[in-house]
Amino acid sequence: MKALPWLYLALLGLGYGLALSYGQLGWLALISVGLLLFAAFAVRQQQVPFARWLGHGLFIVLAVALALHWLPGFANGRAIDPQRFTDNAVPFAMYLNLDKPLVGFWLLLVCPWIVARRSLRLTVYATALALTLCAILALGGALLLGVIAWAPKWPDQAWLWVLNNLLLVTLVEEALFRGYLQGGLSRRLKHLPYGDNLALLSASLLFGLVHAGAGWTWVLLAGLAGVGYGLAYRFGGLGAAIATHFGLNLLHFGLFTYPMLAS
Repeated sequence: MKALPWLYLALLGLGYGLALSYGQLGWLALISVGLLLFAAFAVRQQQVPFARWLGHGLFIVLAVALALHWLPGFANGRAIDPQRFTDNAVPFAMYLNLDKPLVGFWLLLVCPWIVARRSLRLTVYATALALTLCAILALGGALLLGVIAWAPKWPDQAWLWVLNNLLLVTLVEEALFRGYLQGGLSRRLKHLPYGDNLALLSASLLFGLVHAGAGWTWVLLAGLAGVGYGLAYRFGGLGAAIATHFGLNLLHFGLFTYPMLAS
């Protein structure tokens, strides 16, 4: 049995405590927690292979529902009221979510293999190279497509944004898309000549598609960024994927129109 990734659990716990200070949990949230526990039991048992697949399937359904805020019992608090960080940007509001982080807790506790531990040197190198690639592809592409513009800033709410984005957004998303999906597919497709590449591209495509609500340009840009995050994960582990994702988001937030130009 792999050791639990206590550092990631502590960071996620810190973020969850911050979210609780803004929002509230209702008793109906116990339904989601109970279903996650059932999925965890099914996945971790070794006697019935079909039950493990059932557990993973249930988790995926719950992960989608929690990420889209479909399940009851979670009063996610609004930490930043709608406002424009620059005059030419669309209004931005930020909630500290209490439902989506449960996905991260489940993954770190039930599937600790998602961390894909690497040496510190490999993690740093992978982060530096992947972040450079992501900045060129995603931010450069966004500039060329007219989605963002140069707009350096550091608003009063920036540190709250930093904590939320690192602890409750990028950590959870990378644990799911790179650790669970890309890592899981890599394990299943390792017998194929290009199994790792197929796993990386599949996870990147899914990551792009979850941004479809913002339009096709964001699907393309998020998919390109996902390739960079996937490379960071392959060579530097989960820590490199989180650092690359957060680094790109921080560059976007601090140096360019956020979240995007108003039409």
